[in-house]
Amino acid sequence: MKRYGLLARIITAIILGIAIGSFANEWFIRLFATFNGLFGNFLGFIIPLIIIGFIIPGIGFMGRGAGKLLGLTAFLAYASTIIAGTIAFFTAKSLYPTILSGQSMEIFTDPTEGLSEAFFNVEMTPPMEVITALLISFVIGIGIAAIKSDALLKLSNDFRDIIQLVIERFIIPLLPFHIFGIFANMTHAGQVATILSVFAKVFIMIVILHVLYLIIQYSVAGSLSKQNPLIMLKKMSPAYFTALGTQSSAATIPVTLQHSKTLKVRENTADFTVPLLANIHLSGSTITILSCAMAVLFLQGDSIEFTTVLPFLLMLGVTMVAAPGVPGGAVMAAIGLLDTMLGFGPTMVSLMIALYLSQDSFGTACNVTGDGAITSITDSLSKKWNVTETDKA
Repeated sequence: MKRYGLLARIITAIILGIAIGSFANEWFIRLFATFNGLFGNFLGFIIPLIIIGFIIPGIGFMGRGAGKLLGLTAFLAYASTIIAGTIAFFTAKSLYPTILSGQSMEIFTDPTEGLSEAFFNVEMTPPMEVITALLISFVIGIGIAAIKSDALLKLSNDFRDIIQLVIERFIIPLLPFHIFGIFANMTHAGQVATILSVFAKVFIMIVILHVLYLIIQYSVAGSLSKQNPLIMLKKMSPAYFTALGTQSSAATIPVTLQHSKTLKVRENTADFTVPLLANIHLSGSTITILSCAMAVLFLQGDSIEFTTVLPFLLMLGVTMVAAPGVPGGAVMAAIGLLDTMLGFGPTMVSLMIALYLSQDSFGTACNVTGDGAITSITDSLSKKWNVTETDKA
């Protein structure tokens, strides 16, 4: 299966899950329910470690430069991520009652209702709470930046590499089987029609939001640099389509860097900002996560207000730092927040993962294409304010 991309494997798993779940016996469904229970428990166990592994080296590395250009780039990336999530929330809040009408609590009262149970369950207690992991990450990451400890930064980078290895070699390969089990179980329970309908409608809405947000980003960039935003977008299109294939912002850096330099930005600015933005600018992923989370909550019949979502968004923008280097890494980093801040249960998390991964490529493509816009905005503002990479705060 390695020769097929993650998206192809996810789609195959969904199709097979629906097909086999329609005629499989109870024993077979319970077998996969057991696997899903074990896999879900392991996800819960490793989430705090993912948070620590991603955030500590991210903050430690960013704090190293301590320059004004670094601060400007990080601020623009974070602001873009929060704005993207805000737009996604209000769009979903406005459209879901229409496009997902008839699929609320009356039809889908409980995601676990009617699902087959596992043969057995093995508890895997997380080493710490999610909030504890976040606080530890902030304290150590800021500390590394403050004392400029090469040893601690190397240690945190090595730990991040271990976590990435677990995600790439264990979690991601097993996700299609996990999603297969979820859809087989839902088909067996007669719930799959609702989920498929949601998948299609949410997918279309998310892709449209990605495109519209890119137009907004490049309109701002074009107005500052006095360029046609559509021409700028066209110049960055190779990065977009490369990201569709790689599903990784980090893997697309060479292409993003090459085409960002065609946007009339200084080479040294692009050389500095593009690799940084590949790890901290997550507008596309945030649109996807918010839209998918809102869809799952809508199915559950839950109503959520922006006052609840804003703290989630602010934490999400930090928690996903460095996650784009791993296909599906953003949603893995977000699971802990979905659980603690939005009240997601195991089945809701599974649906969330399936929804997210079904279009992860498009979120990544939006991220990296938006990196070109942020690079252009950063360059324009740094010229205006006479900010350089070597300026110290």
